[in-house]
Amino acid sequence: MHLYIANKLYSSWSLRPWLLMTTFSMPFDETVIPMYLPDSRARMLDIAPTGKVPCLVDGDVRIWESIAIVEYLAEAYPQKAVWPADRVVRAHARATASEMHAGFQALRSACPMNLGKRFHPRDLGSDVEDNVRRFEGLVSDARRRFGSGGDFLYGAFTAADAMYAPLVTRLDTYQIRLAPQTRAYVDAVLALPAFQKWRDAALAEPWGLTHYEAGWQTAETFHTPTIVI
Repeated sequence: MHLYIANKLYSSWSLRPWLLMTTFSMPFDETVIPMYLPDSRARMLDIAPTGKVPCLVDGDVRIWESIAIVEYLAEAYPQKAVWPADRVVRAHARATASEMHAGFQALRSACPMNLGKRFHPRDLGSDVEDNVRRFEGLVSDARRRFGSGGDFLYGAFTAADAMYAPLVTRLDTYQIRLAPQTRAYVDAVLALPAFQKWRDAALAEPWGLTHYEAGWQTAETFHTPTIVI
């Protein structure tokens, strides 16, 4: 399998399947196609009909949506616990993952994923606040009902956690105040060996996207780009 992704510092959708495949030791090659370069769109169109990544290529099969990639991997590796084994828990996890795929628009728009900086907190408005509270409720509900066997939403790490990982990074990057249980979940995701591997590679990238930082006051800098876009 070959996974095509964008900048690891910024590409939230790319992180999702990469984190899942790495955590579950699914062998794959990867190619990073950096965003916003003159040839970025053309290179992505060569891979995916939408001109966007991630895109998973497996022989003649091409899958260009993260949630579809997750389901393809679950079928390709039935021995891996990509989803919870119990039917009821699995249905809850799939609903949770689908909500991430379609929701949290205010938070995602106001706070782009950026692993290279940490910003001073500020008022993000009621819509973002509603998104954060919904996430906290989601974490609380999943952990209370299904999460007693580990540190993740359903105990052990699953595709649902992979889907929420980029949102988790935003909560940390923008220093959004969280309830202790939510913060513990955030810390568990950030401590994943696979995520640490992704972050190390992200911080080694040369590209910096200045428009991802417009209007924010930097509290900490982890990445100094050599190519500013």
